[in-house]
Amino acid sequence: MTEAEQEENMHTVLDCRGLACPQPVIRAKELLDTMAQGSVEVLVDNEAAQSNLARFGKSQGCAVAIRASGDTRHITLSKDGPATDAAAAQAPAEYRCDLPTTGIIIVVPAETMGRGDDALGLVLMRAYVKTIKNLNPLPGKIFFYNTGVKITATESDLIAPLQELAGMGVEIYSCGTCLDFFNLKNSLLVGQVTNMFEIMDAMAQASKVVSPY
Repeated sequence: MTEAEQEENMHTVLDCRGLACPQPVIRAKELLDTMAQGSVEVLVDNEAAQSNLARFGKSQGCAVAIRASGDTRHITLSKDGPATDAAAAQAPAEYRCDLPTTGIIIVVPAETMGRGDDALGLVLMRAYVKTIKNLNPLPGKIFFYNTGVKITATESDLIAPLQELAGMGVEIYSCGTCLDFFNLKNSLLVGQVTNMFEIMDAMAQASKVVSPY
């Protein structure tokens, strides 16, 4: 086989498992750009990367083949010639992979619901918390911060509904800095203490963030 024929039949395996997006797309494009013809088999471990690689490959005029092997997805992009101008114009950074989502979370930043009359807000918040158990699907997590931590660290008729939610699998968290600020860290009655990183991480990964504020 001549060197030219070897180049035309080039097949490269690219292991992108564990890489954050859009790195799998960027690396696949870098390899494709070095080939006149050939294929790149990209190994990834999540559906978002698979979807973005397939879309990117099609935009470049490649044939796309997908197969799964355990937790690994094999996406093969086969190139028969140079990309068209329209395809080449597609930047890999446009193929952002969505982060894996963790369902719905609720964030409660105050002990009252809404803005206006605080007495009314307290009434509304009590109704809100007691209604959460009727959601379908249930939230995966509920975060309380700022004056919201007073709900989880003060004796009231809301502790029982929150304990019921915890028994149903809903994770209840209260901001540690907020509990310290209000001198309530030793008074927490339901759930556990969390920090800002965990709150931000959960909000970033959630499919939907709901708040009564």
